[in-house]
Amino acid sequence: MDIATLKTLALVAQHGSFAAVARVLNLDPSSVSRAVGTAEATLGLRLFQRTTRALALTEEGAVYLSRIAPLLEEFDHAREAAAQATRKPSGTLRMTASVAFAHECVVPHLGAFRARYPEVSVELLPTDTNLDLIAGGIDLAIRLAAAPSGDLISTRLLRTRYLVCAAPSYLAQHGPIAHPEDLAHHPCLRLALPEYRNRWRFRAADGRSFEVPVSGYFVIANGLSLRQAAVDGLGPVLLADWLVARDLAAGRLVSLFPDLDCTATSFDTGAWALYPSRAFLPLKVRVMIDFLRDALTLGQSEIGR
Repeated sequence: MDIATLKTLALVAQHGSFAAVARVLNLDPSSVSRAVGTAEATLGLRLFQRTTRALALTEEGAVYLSRIAPLLEEFDHAREAAAQATRKPSGTLRMTASVAFAHECVVPHLGAFRARYPEVSVELLPTDTNLDLIAGGIDLAIRLAAAPSGDLISTRLLRTRYLVCAAPSYLAQHGPIAHPEDLAHHPCLRLALPEYRNRWRFRAADGRSFEVPVSGYFVIANGLSLRQAAVDGLGPVLLADWLVARDLAAGRLVSLFPDLDCTATSFDTGAWALYPSRAFLPLKVRVMIDFLRDALTLGQSEIGR
């Protein structure tokens, strides 16, 4: 059975109509129907249940289509990779990331990206709202999470670690914070997300984990503003390593518990590149993902965790 027939079967399963697939392929509906009938005869299976009003996969058809769908996608990927071998990335890349991540981890690398890929224009949309990629015509999103869920394809750009930090000025005024349990007696700066408001989690080298209640006067919705409040000495804060790395290096902040894993959600978190589910990954998106992964991995190694 050739690839064209297999793709026709996949399209019929997707659209649920011979007529709809015929319009996509610019064929006569009877040609689509014959292709399906020939495939069923070859396989010795009934793939679709037909009525005068509807077309639906049979149980056998669902199993078969679920197995061939990844193979068809790989064929498309192989074709695109071969075509890209002689092409240069070009066009406009629309991408989105949180305000803090865009500011700290994307914008500083745009100059180097431009130098390497001069024919790619970047339209960056920093926002702390998860935009709809399909509706917004967005090619690439960077999301911070333990592991993304949903229909988007994802790949991890870097692993993140969370740190509890405070400014030297705060510690000089309020005294040292020797143990996470001491945080219960300090006005902590908290991110305006439910998981961050009331308790932070810690894990020791031996795997033992525990939670500490936190409270304070300030709950802030933006990571950059939260970091600035900590630098200004308003209290301890829980933030990602990529957001506080420069402040730690400059002495504006101090990591309070460097030997502990800290989090408000999961201990295994990261920055993920997400893109719409397509038959292939556009070259301009692929090079941006690879570029950012390399740049961020290098930057993370320089933090010297």
